[in-house]
Amino acid sequence: MLPKDESSNFKLKHWKWLVLVALQVILLLVGQASGIILARFYYAQGGKSKWLIALSQTAGFPLLFIPLFLLPSSKNPSSSPSAKVLAPVYFVLGMLLAGETIFFSFGLSYLSASTYSLLCATQLVFVAIFSYFINSQKITILILNSVVVLSLSAALIAVNDDSKGPTGVSNSKYIIGFICTLIGSSIASLLFSVTQLSFHRILPKETFSVVLELQIYIQLVAVCAPLTGLFVSGEWRVLYEDMEGFGKGRFGYVMTLFWGALAWQGWSFCSSGLIFLVSSLFACAIGNLALAVAPIACVIVFHDNMNGVKIISMLMAIWGLSSYTYQNYLDDSEARRTDTCITESQNDSFI
Repeated sequence: MLPKDESSNFKLKHWKWLVLVALQVILLLVGQASGIILARFYYAQGGKSKWLIALSQTAGFPLLFIPLFLLPSSKNPSSSPSAKVLAPVYFVLGMLLAGETIFFSFGLSYLSASTYSLLCATQLVFVAIFSYFINSQKITILILNSVVVLSLSAALIAVNDDSKGPTGVSNSKYIIGFICTLIGSSIASLLFSVTQLSFHRILPKETFSVVLELQIYIQLVAVCAPLTGLFVSGEWRVLYEDMEGFGKGRFGYVMTLFWGALAWQGWSFCSSGLIFLVSSLFACAIGNLALAVAPIACVIVFHDNMNGVKIISMLMAIWGLSSYTYQNYLDDSEARRTDTCITESQNDSFI
């Protein structure tokens, strides 16, 4: 049996962990749903720059320096990996993040926000596969059920004859948007799995500041890709015209991009935070919860067409998420029982 003071410390640490996880979950839900809605709002109001939307997803990374300075740094700097080890890690993760933002930006420009959100729910399918091969994550019956249900949910959207993009989007562009969103989902899932591997094998897990440092460096790399695309494509020349033609005016244009950038920072930071605290599968599952709720918000904000097939698809996405969430609850309960047994046996050995 644990001594009274050690038992109290264990409960306190677990309580702090639960509060931190809950806070990360709330911020991720708000950030992801808000980011999708604001990006779709930009396109709906006449915005045309896909590279600018991709850029807005990472350009707000300097804001992360504020909490970085407030949080305690590593207590043992000598234990941190060298720059030669960290640089390739940050570069690979940054390029994956760049690919994710670009494909998602192009996908969202050709799809309604509700269709886009439902397709993004396939991330859990990809992350389950990548986690199995990269992080040795076991595939249980509940997770397999989640993968199958979410795959069928995306398939329903693909074969739905009533699915269509925003006004003025041709069928060919709709297909491009569909494919880009699926590719973006697979890249995002790979990013989750590789990030978890980095936390386990390379990056120190002494303080939460490592999450902020990770996000700052990989977004510094990721921001270069859409910035390059913005100049190479020549879109930078028409940004003023893009702002002038925006339906809500100049101020609305700036605020849409600003709050969108802020929302995506919340999503990026909290995604890595949940990977750090729990796992990549859990972070992806919470992201899918926002994606399951987002279609409802999109129907209210943009009056998206929500037909019977989309409703069934959304319910299946929620079903798949619930299946995985229950599996995560079982794993967490088992892990806590194991930790308690180990601690008790260690204390018994000292008696």
